[in-house]
Amino acid sequence: MNNIQAFNYFSILKQYLGPLEKIIQLNRNNMLGLKLPTDPRWVNIVEKNIEEILTDHAYCEQKATSTAISLIVSFPEYTELVQEMTKLVKEEISHFKMVHDKIIARGWTLGRDRKDDYVIQLVTFFPKGGSRTTQLVHRLLYAALIEARSCERFKLLSEELEDQELAKFYRDLMVSEANHYTMFLNFARQYGDRKEVDQKWQDLLEFEAEIMQSLSKKETIHG
Repeated sequence: MNNIQAFNYFSILKQYLGPLEKIIQLNRNNMLGLKLPTDPRWVNIVEKNIEEILTDHAYCEQKATSTAISLIVSFPEYTELVQEMTKLVKEEISHFKMVHDKIIARGWTLGRDRKDDYVIQLVTFFPKGGSRTTQLVHRLLYAALIEARSCERFKLLSEELEDQELAKFYRDLMVSEANHYTMFLNFARQYGDRKEVDQKWQDLLEFEAEIMQSLSKKETIHG
């Protein structure tokens, strides 16, 4: 390849790289089902208070543990679900310890829990009551979406944080969150009517996108 050919080749490549990156990003968001990506400027807010994001993250892991335990207690007759939730309890509490260790290593102590505006708003979408199966499906869909948004946030942190230690930490955790998202969504589809569950999932995603429009303004995992 001569110099002129090389110049033409890289000019063409540069022309298509921009749109290609956008396509890749869209595909990643679609894989999670999310309708509205997090504003990247959220990372700038996070970097101003790493202690706060780690504290909030620690409690997110603790709440994920509680969710898994609650599903076991509420729906013990779903044997496969109980088995997977038992594994999830162990995994989520180990993640809590990992985050707590990060806090200690930086000379801080775990702060108090704070309310999660995102989750508080999200869980108002489905009406209360209904059959046990309906209640289970709704709880599984909530859990799936929370995990999907966490995964998206972890991905953003892994790519944009200047703190390379934390960037790698969130890159490693991102995979776990993606697995949790698909597990909860698959269980909802397994226990409920597939067509009905998929419609509820799409409706919940639209609602979540509306919630997200007023968030991404705090140094919290979901806020």
